[in-house]
Amino acid sequence: MHPSRVIYKLAIMFCVLTSSSLAGCNLPLGESSTPTLDVTQAYQTVEARLTEAIALTPKTTPTLPELVTITPREPTPSPTPILQTVTPEITQPPDEFCDQAIPGVPIDVTVPDDTVMTPNQAFTKTWRLQNAGTCTWTSEYSLVWFSGDRLEAPLSVPLTGNVPPGISVDLSVDMKAPVTEGTYQSNWKLSNPADTLFGIGPNGDAAFWVRIIVEGTAPVTGTPTVTETITPTVTATAGVQVSGPATLEIGNLFDLDTNQVDSGGEDLEYQEEQGAHLLKPIGDTAVILFGSNQPVLNDCLSVGLSSDAIAVDNLVGNFICYRTNMALPGWALINGFDPETGFLNLEIFTWSIP
Repeated sequence: MHPSRVIYKLAIMFCVLTSSSLAGCNLPLGESSTPTLDVTQAYQTVEARLTEAIALTPKTTPTLPELVTITPREPTPSPTPILQTVTPEITQPPDEFCDQAIPGVPIDVTVPDDTVMTPNQAFTKTWRLQNAGTCTWTSEYSLVWFSGDRLEAPLSVPLTGNVPPGISVDLSVDMKAPVTEGTYQSNWKLSNPADTLFGIGPNGDAAFWVRIIVEGTAPVTGTPTVTETITPTVTATAGVQVSGPATLEIGNLFDLDTNQVDSGGEDLEYQEEQGAHLLKPIGDTAVILFGSNQPVLNDCLSVGLSSDAIAVDNLVGNFICYRTNMALPGWALINGFDPETGFLNLEIFTWSIP
């Protein structure tokens, strides 16, 4: 039986005994009665029972609520933003190292400098050049005459195949020695598909050349004829008075004896009249259109010269023979003409006669 129920019954018994004891006290004296219960003994009995019941009651230890260990949740890391590197588009400038050339080994494959030629001697000049740039030379590249004595060579000779960077190529052009003794030099460059010239040297703009010495006397047929009464005396020692390029603007005066513009002693006036661009002789200067072949000294001495002006609008690539105010013969090549601006590019050669 559960201890609590034992205690409960003992308590009731105690109350009954107490009540009985108290009732016994109310009986009349002299009357017989049942033997009464000793109250002290009853208390002791109840106390003993209570003590026994308490002893039998198990002691309970209060159960503490189970502690729950709560592990804090680790914070969810924020996603790391992905940074995208944007490379700006850069427009590459033109390749300044595209067209470059350096001399090959040797540069003069044929006709070294100061080779002696006889008058009218035909020859082939060959240069060896190396492509030192970053672009391949194609058949759109050309070997072009730049200045000096043309020596009856074509104005340009296209390359016959591709020349990759780092490769050497032999470039040849057919020429002919002049009929008159002297030293002659023909200067050449390369031209790219955009007609931009380039050469050799530290800056890539130097020309390469052929230089010959003509010795001997060429046969002369006929008597040189010139207009008016000026007859220059031609000797075998005729040399070069002046040569080189020149650029004229409308209104310029040009001296063929010094290759100078607006400097005094002019021989030609460059003018525009009724839409035509004219080279007009000044003073004793005389001119004549010769054609697309380079004239030699005897050609310009024997051809009939005139004081009439020459319209140059459609004459690019043609030669003019002239006689200067100082009675010196020469030729001028019309290298270029710009119809919008009127700029005129010439290459002249004036012989000196002692």
